[in-house]
This record gives sequence, C-alpha cells and structure tokens, in this order.
Amino acid sequence: MLTTIARLFGKSPFHPLQSHMQKVSGVMKKLTEVFDHLIDKTPDELEALVKELNKLEHEADLTKNDIRNHLPKSLFLPIDRAQFLEILSMQDSIADKAEDIGELLTLYPTQELGELCHHLDQLFKKNMEAFWDARNIIKELHELLESSFGGIEAEKVKTIVEKTSRLEYEADKMKHSLLKEFFKTAEEVKTPVFYLYTRLVEEINKISHLSEKLANRIRMILELK
Repeated sequence: MLTTIARLFGKSPFHPLQSHMQKVSGVMKKLTEVFDHLIDKTPDELEALVKELNKLEHEADLTKNDIRNHLPKSLFLPIDRAQFLEILSMQDSIADKAEDIGELLTLYPTQELGELCHHLDQLFKKNMEAFWDARNIIKELHELLESSFGGIEAEKVKTIVEKTSRLEYEADKMKHSLLKEFFKTAEEVKTPVFYLYTRLVEEINKISHLSEKLANRIRMILELK
C-alpha cells in the first residue's frame, strides 16, 4: 500500500483525499441500498447488506490509516498538514456515521416501523443530497490546485458549499417536522419502535451536518488563500 499511496501523492497532493472519498462514497451507496430495502427485505437479508456496508467502511478505514501513516513530512502541500488530516478525518466520520446507522437498522425488524420507513427514507435522501455535494467539492480539489485556489473554479466550489449549507438547513427542518408529527401519536407505538425511529432520525440527520462541516472546511481554506 505504501507504493500505492506514494504514487497517489505523486499525482497530486489531493489524490489521496479523493481516493479515500471514493471509498466513503462506496459506503454511502451501500447505505442507500439498505434504505431502498427497509420493507421488502427480511431482517436476515437486511443484516447481510449491513455486513457488506461494514466491510466497505473497514476498507475506507484502512485507506485512511495508510494515508495517515505514509503522509510524507517533507511533502509540499498547498494546505498545511493539519488541514489535510482534518479533511481526511471529516470524510472518515461520514463513513463511521453510515456504519452506525446500518447497525441501528439491525436492532429491530424494520417492517415493524411500517409507514415510518417512508419518512426515514425521505430524510435519508435529503441528507444524501448534502453528502453528494460535499463529495463533489472533494472531486474539485485538483482543479482548485491548478487554479491556485482562485478564479472561476473557486467560485464554483463556493456555490456548491452554499448549496450544501442550504440542504443541511432543509434536512434540519424536515427532521423537526417528522419528529413533531411522530410525537402526536408516539404513545400508541411500541417502545422499540419509539426508540429506533427517534434514534434513526437523529443519526440520519448527522450525515448532512458532517457534510456541511466538510464543505465549510474547504471554503475556509479558500478564504485563507
């Protein structure tokens, strides 16, 4: 792996970050598959999908660790070492959150949530919009480097950052609305359903929070240039 990571740094200081984000994206795609089958899969089938997700998250962890361990101290970076590692850590936190959500979904048969599964899927899709925008910002890092973090490319990234922030706000509003509606009849649901639904709403919504945090970190770097 050392040779691979060294080769990535040779292409661009940002290639390792982009390589790791590809792994994180794979985790998020698998979580999307899990949400697509909350109702029509048996608990065992859903658990099998979550195990696949966990494997992808572990692969993302290995990539993160390799990048950390093999980051050359003498390497010239357009951002300082601490900023580089902070971005890597933020990306990793998104994959970690996906694993947390997957594990929650194996605690109790999701079919027992009934229509609530549809609400969770709506919230998940809104949060994923924010994630894909953050992913697109990471994809633009090489172009930002070529433009010396300025010009049209920087403005393009700032526009995406603003969109990510707006999506995070919309996700927060949706979360509040879903919980407010749920609590109107919460006394009628089973205790495991109450626990699982409220936890999932909170955890799913953290995807957009983490995505906005990552996007804003890139914007801060742009403003320092």
